[in-house]
Amino acid sequence: MRVNDRHVSFYYEMDDDYGDVVIDPKKTALLIVDMQHVFITRPTIDKPTEREKHDLMRWEPFYRKIDDVVVPNNKRLLEAFRATGMEICFAKIQCRKKDGRDRSLDHKATGYNQLLLPPGDPLAEIVPELAPMEDEIVVMKTTDSAITGTTLRLMLHNMDIDTVVVTGVLTDQCVSGTVRSLADESFKVWLIEDACMASTEQIQANELEILNNIYCHVIDTDDLLQAIGYI
Repeated sequence: MRVNDRHVSFYYEMDDDYGDVVIDPKKTALLIVDMQHVFITRPTIDKPTEREKHDLMRWEPFYRKIDDVVVPNNKRLLEAFRATGMEICFAKIQCRKKDGRDRSLDHKATGYNQLLLPPGDPLAEIVPELAPMEDEIVVMKTTDSAITGTTLRLMLHNMDIDTVVVTGVLTDQCVSGTVRSLADESFKVWLIEDACMASTEQIQANELEILNNIYCHVIDTDDLLQAIGYI
């Protein structure tokens, strides 16, 4: 079953069984993944090399999408969930050991995915526009999935949550890993396409198509807000 004609993969091209976007506010939580300075705040480099300038140019479309679309839509979702008393959770990457020995293998890998965000590192903080409020759950992880790397699954079950609305970065990495884990744990998952982002629009579109209708339903911010009666 699918709920729209967007991001439809080969598996669902012939599926004409449509459902509605139905959300039970009492059983639904918002999960914002890794909206941290290290990932979504433009780096400032004093006297960058030509290679560094080139890399900044490569990432500029990503940062523009984050600033213009992703953060504003996350703010809209936070406002709606808070106003309606729905559960809100955050996940962020941060290790417990200063030297990062507790990180998972993929976070110890070389290249882009190598991350060392020890306690107290300001780069690990969630950006202030989306800062958690009192009584909102924040889990720290050293894995891509916010489920396999934390006790969040247990907490959601304890709160009688069976549906999770997922946003954040990066769509093809930690967001995808989290969505897949939630589906494997039998949560209903709604992935908000204009409140998450991959490094490029091509990767974003590919990953949304892969995840949609199998591990989650891909909808946009307005779809979700309409489903909970907020707009």
